[in-house]
Amino acid sequence: MEQYTYGKTLLKIDDVSLEYDGRPILKHVSAEIRDIVRPGCTQGQVVGFLGPSGIGKTQLFRIIAGLNKPTSGRVTVNGLDRPVEAGEVGVVAQDYPLFEHRTVMSNLLLAARQKERDAKVARDKVIQHLTDFELIDKARLYPAQLSGGQRQRCAIIQQILCSEHFLLMDEPFSGLDLLMLEKTCELIQKVANMDELNTIIVVTHDVTAAASVADHVWLMGRDHDSKGTPLPGSHIVETYDLIERDLCWHPEIISQPRFMEFVREVKNRFRGL
Repeated sequence: MEQYTYGKTLLKIDDVSLEYDGRPILKHVSAEIRDIVRPGCTQGQVVGFLGPSGIGKTQLFRIIAGLNKPTSGRVTVNGLDRPVEAGEVGVVAQDYPLFEHRTVMSNLLLAARQKERDAKVARDKVIQHLTDFELIDKARLYPAQLSGGQRQRCAIIQQILCSEHFLLMDEPFSGLDLLMLEKTCELIQKVANMDELNTIIVVTHDVTAAASVADHVWLMGRDHDSKGTPLPGSHIVETYDLIERDLCWHPEIISQPRFMEFVREVKNRFRGL
């Protein structure tokens, strides 16, 4: 197992509950993401966020992004003593929304200027990201002229420019063939490891893809009564540390029997929710 230590808390979900018309949707949800420090390399954080449909992932997603407020509790980032605000956590939606009437460069400059007042600095940042993501030759194209993978990369750059270190990705593996699935996993790891503080939460139904790209996995579900009936209000019922299980940072880990055993474990737990 590789050497690592945990640093400061980067994102904390602190006893979050949500009710609609007196009906519990989320109930005492707590979790945190800490900086993972590995000697000699830049190591970002990736959390796979799993749960059945209708369990409340979208509601928690929007609370983490600062788009909705919980009934009680809060989400904080970077150790700040206040709830997260909209824009501090970037959101890469499933359809990769971009302004269709603007070029790639124009879309990204618009995002960069939200954080950077100096126009030249903003443009330099955009050019650097386009270069890093192998899109510099697409700068003058419009979103409709991009492939799905290129559009995904543009949407990620857009959110990095706006929110810096935190990204929420909504179902990034949905509808992908095996080749694009592999490329998307590589892209997520690349984005995470561009900066020590970069932190990505991947919301997905794909257990295998989540486990192959993440260092931790959160599984959302409900508690059950003695008769097996689900109780109102969802929370994170399991947190899996893939680093402790020695399932991180190994080439070709998905072909290893211990990885497949872990995937089966999570799927079995998933079915019980």
